[in-house]
Amino acid sequence: MYRIVAKERLAYKHTLFTVEAPDIAAKARPGQFLIVVPKEGGERVPLSLCAYDQEAGTVSFAFHEVGRTTKELGTLQEGEGLFNVTGPLGNPSEVRRYGRVLCIGGGIMIAPALLQARALKEAGNEVITILACRSAEFLFKREEAERVSDRVLIASDDGTVGERGLDFLTDLLAKDRIDRCTVIGPVVMMKRVCELTRPFAVPTIVSLTPIMIDGMGMCGACRVTVGDRMLFGCVDGPEFDGHRTNFDELIKRQRSMLPEERLSSMLWEHKGGCACGRR
Repeated sequence: MYRIVAKERLAYKHTLFTVEAPDIAAKARPGQFLIVVPKEGGERVPLSLCAYDQEAGTVSFAFHEVGRTTKELGTLQEGEGLFNVTGPLGNPSEVRRYGRVLCIGGGIMIAPALLQARALKEAGNEVITILACRSAEFLFKREEAERVSDRVLIASDDGTVGERGLDFLTDLLAKDRIDRCTVIGPVVMMKRVCELTRPFAVPTIVSLTPIMIDGMGMCGACRVTVGDRMLFGCVDGPEFDGHRTNFDELIKRQRSMLPEERLSSMLWEHKGGCACGRR
């Protein structure tokens, strides 16, 4: 069992766990991910690394309580254990000195984006971090972003905090020379960022989380098309060239199991999965 040593509520249904996993913490690097199984026989869920502490032997990951397994995760408390945590999986980010870097995190993926921002800053880059959220109530980790960045910009879908949407990036890219852009968040958001950076020829790296089962390249479920090649999100990624990624195909594949996912979530709630009194 992997003991939960800290549980942090980031926003509504946005949660961060820190768990004891010394073997994983010893090898973890920015950009990698974990496979988490809450209970024996449960679903394997890929979740991006948000932090790791080699001395304490802990790793952190964040999740949005939207499906059955993530809702089930949200019912667990500090001191309880997870059945299994596998990792670190995937390839680490390519962190070196690029110059001026744009680091964008959207939604729950703000948390792992800040791990990237910190690493890029420590490598000697000027880091501009953008925190993108649905609305003001879903904005979190702003102070941490300010500690690890040279500049922090905010964007929200509804304009309740910061800029409305991401179109302001066009003016930013026209005004400031950006040497590299890293983005992690909802697929639709990452696609939009790539559309905005493409005319300025800014190398743009996206972190993809396609449907995944084993996370080790055996199942083939996490296929993504990058350029003229079919690659696996787990062993070839999770980071890819955003300007060469086929986002339309990825979105279609991610939505292929939505009816089953919704049914599973509804059945779990109907059986009293959320009525545990421990929120």
